[in-house]
Amino acid sequence: MQILSDFATMPATMKQLGLVQFFSWFALFSMWVFSTSAVATHVYGLPQDDRSSEMFNEAANWVGIIFGIYNGVSAIYALMLPVIAARFGRKTTHAVSLTAGGLGLISIYFIHDPTLLIFSMIGVGMAWASILAMPYAILAGSIPAHKMGIYMGVFNFFITLPQIINGVIGGPIVKYFYNSQAIYAIVMAGVFLIVAAFCVRFVNDQDDPITASK
Repeated sequence: MQILSDFATMPATMKQLGLVQFFSWFALFSMWVFSTSAVATHVYGLPQDDRSSEMFNEAANWVGIIFGIYNGVSAIYALMLPVIAARFGRKTTHAVSLTAGGLGLISIYFIHDPTLLIFSMIGVGMAWASILAMPYAILAGSIPAHKMGIYMGVFNFFITLPQIINGVIGGPIVKYFYNSQAIYAIVMAGVFLIVAAFCVRFVNDQDDPITASK
């Protein structure tokens, strides 16, 4: 009952970040689920029903490689985040990082050379690093110290909910609205990351000295 009470009375900053998290994690789930199909059909030019050919396996393997690249970029960029946030503020840092990820995903629509997907993943890696760090840094300054554990746990609700929703409606959207063309799910994911970046501007980061000085 205490947890439910805390959820109902969560700080305004947490609610604002919840919207950012919803669009961010909905986008990430789409990327994880639909990238292989999107790359195989749109970048490699394979038929939509091809799931077993040697070329499809090559596309799937390449997706695994570029996913490794965005994780590598994320690891490097994560080391830079504290310096960037100290200079430009946590909100601006997160918004720019999410925008870079959104543009990276949208750029896949215009790519037909698999090698160029490496450049798309640079933006995705920036977004991934920021998603794993900045919302928590912003949230920490808005909740009471004695409620830190509870609210950090409750905050994970805003990670799981969008993925559950996407898991239920993502497939039907691709099948019936996008005519089974997974590339449009990737473009939608990119748009959602940019929407998340826009929502960051409405977050009250009261503990950020850069924001407070403006």
